[in-house]
Amino acid sequence: MQQREEKLLEASVESLISHVAHLKNALHSFIYKLENEYERLTWPSVLDNFALLSGQLNTINKLLRNEKTPSFRQQIIIPLLLSPDRDEELAKLTEQRVPVFSHEIVPDHLRTKPDPEVEEQEKQLSAEAARIGPEVAQKQIQTLNKLCSNLLEKLNNPRDDRDADSAAIRQTKPSFNPADTNALVAAVGFGKGLSKCRPPGPVAPGHTGQGPMMSGGPTLQQVTIGGGSGQQQGMGPGAPQQQGQPGKMPSNIKTNIKAASSMHPYNR
Repeated sequence: MQQREEKLLEASVESLISHVAHLKNALHSFIYKLENEYERLTWPSVLDNFALLSGQLNTINKLLRNEKTPSFRQQIIIPLLLSPDRDEELAKLTEQRVPVFSHEIVPDHLRTKPDPEVEEQEKQLSAEAARIGPEVAQKQIQTLNKLCSNLLEKLNNPRDDRDADSAAIRQTKPSFNPADTNALVAAVGFGKGLSKCRPPGPVAPGHTGQGPMMSGGPTLQQVTIGGGSGQQQGMGPGAPQQQGQPGKMPSNIKTNIKAASSMHPYNR
């Protein structure tokens, strides 16, 4: 009887190892396509690979749930030999993942319970769940179901409906004022609404038609007048202009400029 159970266990383990190897090969193939053939990969091909992986996982689950398969949870694995030296046979079986079967590796690979940190988190979650009453838990479940239903409804809606909703939102909430935009375009393109700025004070009769620089901004004579208080008395707005060449500056300005240059301390 015991030999029969051992043979059945060995056959089950070999079958399980074979199915896991097929699943591993399928995963390797899919990962290789994702990393190297992503430009030619199509969505139907991706779905086919997912379907293949899902089918192999279901096959392994059916194998584990089969009545003829012994319960692996009742089997106890005891390490008979621990060595810090490299084991080539073990490295070959594990594809170089476990080259040494030592005291540091055995607790991680033969662990039957979660890590202590995970166990502590599970205890905290269990204690929090026990403190919640049935009515509060039922309300939370209903709220969660409602949120999930709304999310599924939004995901299942056609794209046209979402575009129509977004267009309606944009129409109801404009982000600009058309009147301000039209006024800005008219001001930039045609100068509409812009006031013509002129310098203060009367303009001399001889400078009325001398171009934009003389009419639109301050003249050279006005700038020179602003330079010193001694020149403002003889060169005010009502000072007579010299007759002759139009646009030529008065001679007294040149005299003042020369006088100023002669008074420069570094002019020798």
